[in-house]
Amino acid sequence: MKRLTSLCAAVALMLTAASVSAEEVKSGLKAGERIGAFDVVKCAGAEDDGVAVGKTLCYRCKYGTRPMVMVFTRNPEEAATLVKKLDGVVAQNSDKGLKAFVNVLANDRDAAEKQAKKIGQGSKNVPVVVPVEFENGPANYGINPKVTTTVIIAEGGKVTASLALDSVDEQAASKVLSEVQNLVK
Repeated sequence: MKRLTSLCAAVALMLTAASVSAEEVKSGLKAGERIGAFDVVKCAGAEDDGVAVGKTLCYRCKYGTRPMVMVFTRNPEEAATLVKKLDGVVAQNSDKGLKAFVNVLANDRDAAEKQAKKIGQGSKNVPVVVPVEFENGPANYGINPKVTTTVIIAEGGKVTASLALDSVDEQAASKVLSEVQNLVK
């Protein structure tokens, strides 16, 4: 009987831990929520978008209600592949007005800007930026500080999908691109 009680207690503990960890992986605005304005500093990429490197602006505002992908990452080296893939998808869907920008988050602004410049090299359509609120992104976006990369996809000023990624491997990149394709159908 003691074993059964111990086993039940262990299973209950594991289920509780699993539900807590499932809640922890949520990050960013939820589908249907409005996307707010926030300022960023452009560090690299999208050389022809009329915004100079070093300029502070609101890309979310610049893009208005167009379909857009906002990436918030704490691991820019890992997200570099996603930047390249998004660059291609934005180019392929320019007729639909698709836009994207990548936000590098870090505890140190200078380090974030250096990383942003590195991963934004060669990106023709996707600017890589550092938010003014560089540690966790805009406060009203609910970016979970425990999540490596958060992707928010929006159209018409509202979120259509939000993804919390522990890593940005091929599978995660495919999931993001699938959501983007759903957006621009």
